This record gives sequence, C-alpha cells and structure tokens, in this order.
Amino acid sequence: MNQIVDLYVYGRDVLCASCVNLPSSKDTYEWLDAALKRKYPNQPFRITYIDIEQPPENERQKEWSERILEDEFFYPLVLVGDEIVGEGNPKLKDIYQKMEKYGYKGSSE
Repeated sequence: MNQIVDLYVYGRDVLCASCVNLPSSKDTYEWLDAALKRKYPNQPFRITYIDIEQPPENERQKEWSERILEDEFFYPLVLVGDEIVGEGNPKLKDIYQKMEKYGYKGSSE
C-alpha cells in the first residue's frame, strides 16, 4: 500500500425515491466504514460523509453534490478517490476491488 485512500459517501437525510427499503445514506456510510475496517485492519484510509444539501467549501465536493441534486447520479454515491464505485445501493465487492487496486490487502488473504 503506497498511500492512504480517501473514500467519499455523498448523500442526504431524505431517502431517494427509488431507494425505498434501502439503508439511508448515513447508514450506508457507517456500514461501509465498519466493513472496510474489518476487511483492512491496520491499513489506514479516510472515509468522509458529505451532505449534498450542505456540502463543504471544497469545489470538487460541491460539484459532485450539485450533480447528484440535478439527478445525474443516485445517492448515496460512493467514490474512491475521484472515481465512482457505487451509487444508490453500492456493492462491497466493487469497493473492495478498487481498494485492492490501491494495494490494500484483505484480512482473509
């Protein structure tokens, strides 16, 4: 592993219309954080939740938030670095594959 990877989970408190029966964006963020810590123990990463209705001053994060609000993407939208790895109902397998491309080693390996 050469660098600490940044993950971003974009979402809002209100469930998207097509996300009935799915976890909220915040629940997805918490679930993903816990799953990654179990899969990659002692391998640091940063995961950040971004409320698309109140994005931080970071221009890139504002741009992603606006694109979601304009219905270009479903939320929660999950990015590893600046690459989309899941939206609406993100899949752990896809996120794990991206993390491993950055050199993370799963605890079962």
